[in-house]
Amino acid sequence: MSLVQIKNLRKVYTLGKRQVQALRGLDLILEKGEFTVVVGPSGSGKTTLLNMVGCLDSPTSGEVYLQENRISQLRQKQLARIRRDKIGFVFQFFNLIPVFSIYENVEYPLILQKCPKKERRYRVQSLLEQVGLFDYRKHRPNELSGGQQQRVAIARALVTNPLLVLADEPTGNLDSENAAEIIQLMKALNRNNGTTFIFSTHDSKIMEQASRKIKLHDGQIDNDGGIPQTENGK
Repeated sequence: MSLVQIKNLRKVYTLGKRQVQALRGLDLILEKGEFTVVVGPSGSGKTTLLNMVGCLDSPTSGEVYLQENRISQLRQKQLARIRRDKIGFVFQFFNLIPVFSIYENVEYPLILQKCPKKERRYRVQSLLEQVGLFDYRKHRPNELSGGQQQRVAIARALVTNPLLVLADEPTGNLDSENAAEIIQLMKALNRNNGTTFIFSTHDSKIMEQASRKIKLHDGQIDNDGGIPQTENGK
């Protein structure tokens, strides 16, 4: 079964007396191991799509399936458990906990999972070594550069061994040198660990590395440079 299936997905927001159609009947399949970018102008529906896949928002109509889970049928506690256990998030502004050390920031999702201490130590150390920040494990976020903080955010997203990682403009707050390093790091994790990444981005360098590019326009798929959008290939 595909990692993510989206069927006739629609999302309508009400702004005052006006209704805004953020998504207009999307059909999409995402497979395990993809390094996919979702692109399009502001207002095209990129972030809304990621929020639907990430169980952060619910559709007006249509369905999102994450493996065997039909998202619309799940309660809030079940959705929270999926977000905690199966999805990693990387944001533009890092969203690290300022009073925690780097080690504690990466460890925190495992504490929420009630992961045993020995296993937590192994996973956190392993991820910090992979992102090149083990020597900074006792530092606080404000003692690190923007690029280093984003590396911490990536380690935190991956420490639970999620099914997929959703990255919303992950290089948008970085200079070009740090952005390039972050892209190469995520690509290496995709290649070496088989981690599935789905990006919302305007960054042409991420687009160049992507195995698939989905272009949105006015809440619809304008172009899909990858695998077929439906299982029967239609």
